[in-house]
Amino acid sequence: MKYGRLMAAGLAMGLAVAALPAGAADKLKLGTEGAFPPFNYIDASGNLAGFDIDIGVELCKRMEVECELVAQDWDGIIPGLLAKKYDFIIASMFITDERKKQVSFTDPYYAAAMTHVAPKGAGITDFSAEGMAGKVIGAQSGTTQAAFIEKVYPDADIRLYGTQDEANLDMANGRLDLMVGDVIPSVDWVSKTDDGACCEIVGEPITDREFVGDGTGIAVRKEDNALRENLNKALAEILADGTYKKINDKYFTINVYTMKAE
Repeated sequence: MKYGRLMAAGLAMGLAVAALPAGAADKLKLGTEGAFPPFNYIDASGNLAGFDIDIGVELCKRMEVECELVAQDWDGIIPGLLAKKYDFIIASMFITDERKKQVSFTDPYYAAAMTHVAPKGAGITDFSAEGMAGKVIGAQSGTTQAAFIEKVYPDADIRLYGTQDEANLDMANGRLDLMVGDVIPSVDWVSKTDDGACCEIVGEPITDREFVGDGTGIAVRKEDNALRENLNKALAEILADGTYKKINDKYFTINVYTMKAE
């Protein structure tokens, strides 16, 4: 489901879009993973694409800045921001208390939830710690999904992967009894890909605030409050004028801002 990890490493693509108000930066770098379709991925032309990218580019337009896209592996995405490799992160990042210790977040730009994925016909119905004891459970490392399975399933055999693609591959090859991932990419994988046909969504959505936080936000450095406010203003504008919905409908059949069917 994830594409071009090697192509994504270090990828940067400039997109001309204009300039912030007088005295502000006239160019911003947007950091993303590039390996989490349909939110962010590398397309057939080798360019960053996806819902996160379209939203980020539109926000840059509204702020009247030139926007440069930079791909970064997930494990280093917050360190990259703090090291000033880019100015903000838009990469489907849940707003959690732990992450707030390092960065500041905008208002949520879409709702957050996780889900379980199991082989078709596995018959898994008990998602308690006891029910998962001894089972092989996977997630992408460095994510809230990884934190969830490590805490909630202490007696399971936990497998963590560098990318969601790698977790999906082991799931498809029968090496995992269960996988935890974000709702939308997981639904897309099981319903739209050949590999994902092995599996199905099981159980109720996981919405525990400890793990999914307060929605999905854009991360900035703590000292960049003016940028955070400009991003919030631009987000409010695209929500109000229908631009957000047009981008949403390009990728999804539900409104991801609310995670509800319209």
